[in-house]
Amino acid sequence: MAQLLEKIEELVLPIIEDLGCELVDIEYQREDRGWVLRFFLDKDGGINLDDCATASREISSMLDVENVISTAYSLEVSSPGIERPLKKPEDFIRFTGQLAKIKTHEAIDPDGSGRNRKTFVGTLSGFEGDEVLLLLKKKPVAVRIALPQIDKANLKFEF
Repeated sequence: MAQLLEKIEELVLPIIEDLGCELVDIEYQREDRGWVLRFFLDKDGGINLDDCATASREISSMLDVENVISTAYSLEVSSPGIERPLKKPEDFIRFTGQLAKIKTHEAIDPDGSGRNRKTFVGTLSGFEGDEVLLLLKKKPVAVRIALPQIDKANLKFEF
């Protein structure tokens, strides 16, 4: 599955970039109605419905020509949403100063408190080496979490 997603990304990334968009994430999964290939795109100022429709047409044409997926699937193109995922070092740098939620693969103790845990919520403080810098929300302690340790990270919207 990972190889298929890499191949798809390699094919569509130039199209997405030509449209002035950023590829945030790709999902390919089986759902109730069958297989769904989902692209999450963003751009400065946010992505709109016209951007999604244009990207969908362009991506669909490319995938039809290249025929990389042999089974029937639905194609969806959308915004990553208000709580967008954070995947690349550039994401953590770009959103410095914003609230984020990070889940790690295994429980860790990055603040030396003796409490191992997997979920951290705080303000992004940057990115150094291969580590995300986070100022914890509940207890204002700065922690470092290595990118390979992160299972999932996303912006967190406060109401």
